[in-house]
Amino acid sequence: MNGFIVVYVTVGSSDEGERLARALVEERLAACVNRVRPVQSIYRWQDRVEQSEEELLIIKTKRELFDRLKRRVQELHSYSVPEIIALPILEGSEGYLKWLEEQLLGIDQ
Repeated sequence: MNGFIVVYVTVGSSDEGERLARALVEERLAACVNRVRPVQSIYRWQDRVEQSEEELLIIKTKRELFDRLKRRVQELHSYSVPEIIALPILEGSEGYLKWLEEQLLGIDQ
């Protein structure tokens, strides 16, 4: 296994998505963040079914950086309980995985 993960985070606005994505990449907690909008979310919150328009952040990073990335998202996020879930990257093109590795170098792990 290569140790890379994809992390999904939803945010409530485009401005928040821009701020989080930029911070994570600038701080080298993420190699790349894709911003997908609009995303229609239907969920249960405080015993009610809610619906809202959100933006989905698709964050590429290393498993060993997840705890730091999670803490940073929680610090910057406007939601009291933000979605922060990680999935392993099982396979990928050699060139792209090499690029991911290069973008995440220099982090005190």
